[in-house]
Amino acid sequence: MNTKKFSKQSGFSLVELSVVIVIIGVLAAFAVPKFRDSVERSKASEAFNYLSAVRTSQERYQSKEGTYASVSSTLDIQIPAPKYFTVGEITSGVSGVLEDSWKLTLTRKGPSAGYGEYTITFGEDGFILDESSIDEIPAINPMSN
Repeated sequence: MNTKKFSKQSGFSLVELSVVIVIIGVLAAFAVPKFRDSVERSKASEAFNYLSAVRTSQERYQSKEGTYASVSSTLDIQIPAPKYFTVGEITSGVSGVLEDSWKLTLTRKGPSAGYGEYTITFGEDGFILDESSIDEIPAINPMSN
């Protein structure tokens, strides 16, 4: 007599696996753009922190020298330049004279998660909205609400 034991196989059916894959895909479709925005926003925050340090250092320099610095190497900045941005030249600001005003623009270099090149400009009064193209991308702008 031939007696075979039939055991019930355990596992997932193709339909169950397909449903799980679809659910993971839907969740990823929402999570990946948010993650990408968050990463780019943190890189932009690094630029804002650097520019804020430049602004503070410029104020110290101006109180000692009577004019704003025209070269960032003369400033006593305690943090390194941002890794993902190109630091421009310090130029005169609204007044057109370095004794009264200055501005500095950082430009995003390299791939920026699909956002392209954007700029952040600071001056003696802080963030210059009109001269910064990051304002056109509110998802990554740390200054937007």
